[in-house]
Amino acid sequence: MIDILGSDADEVADKVQLKIEKSKIYKNLDILDEREREVVVGRFGLETGGEERTQREIAKELGISRSYVSRIEKRALMKLYHEFYKAKR
Repeated sequence: MIDILGSDADEVADKVQLKIEKSKIYKNLDILDEREREVVVGRFGLETGGEERTQREIAKELGISRSYVSRIEKRALMKLYHEFYKAKR
């Protein structure tokens, strides 16, 4: 029974951590341009009740290639990373 509780606690902790990270991303979406925002919101399911979508799904929705979605996502995440790093200083 202890093992079950341990894994449940780990799962809850992981969900809480994910929610915190999504919240941080959501609060900083304003630093992204419109296309970057669309990609990040779709990839991480940040819209209300949203589910995470694949790069391929987003590419089809936006009418661009999957590799372009990948480049946009990478650029957006770097902007967010730098914003988070700047905030910690």
